[in-house]
Amino acid sequence: MNADDEREFREFVAARSRSLLHTAYLLTGDWEQGRDLVQTALASTARRWSRLRDRHQPEIYVRRAIYHAQVDRFRLLSWGRKTVTDTLPDPPSAQGTALVDSVVQRQDIMAALRRLPRRQRAVIVLRYFEDRPDSEIAAILGIAQDTVRSQTHKALASLRTTLAEAEPSASSAASGRGDTA
Repeated sequence: MNADDEREFREFVAARSRSLLHTAYLLTGDWEQGRDLVQTALASTARRWSRLRDRHQPEIYVRRAIYHAQVDRFRLLSWGRKTVTDTLPDPPSAQGTALVDSVVQRQDIMAALRRLPRRQRAVIVLRYFEDRPDSEIAAILGIAQDTVRSQTHKALASLRTTLAEAEPSASSAASGRGDTA
């Protein structure tokens, strides 16, 4: 990579890495896994920087690399393992009930998002968290615009169902915690 290409790449990374990390976090549900995805995508992009056809829109290339890296990682058996512990965290105080409710709601949303198939999750993240148009989502994911719309419809229906089922248990769990503290 020559000096001009390296300067352009560094400027791109400085300007867009925070946004890319947020996208990767929403795709994986984990900050560390998100950082790994961004790192992988940026390393791939750096190797190809001087050969990118459209130098004015490298972000689409990087986002596509993030999405494909995420799909590849889900294929590995060890990627999604959970660690189980035998101790529970301390219960929240009575003052923290509102905070607990918002945390529970956020956890429910993230859990529902993680349950979506990878492509539906990617479409939802790109559409609603990054406010991207169908044409750009299609370009990033390498799919047709009609597929973007159908995946959005299916994902939203699934999220509504999942969150409606989680709502009674979340509110009873939060109120049960508030009563014992």
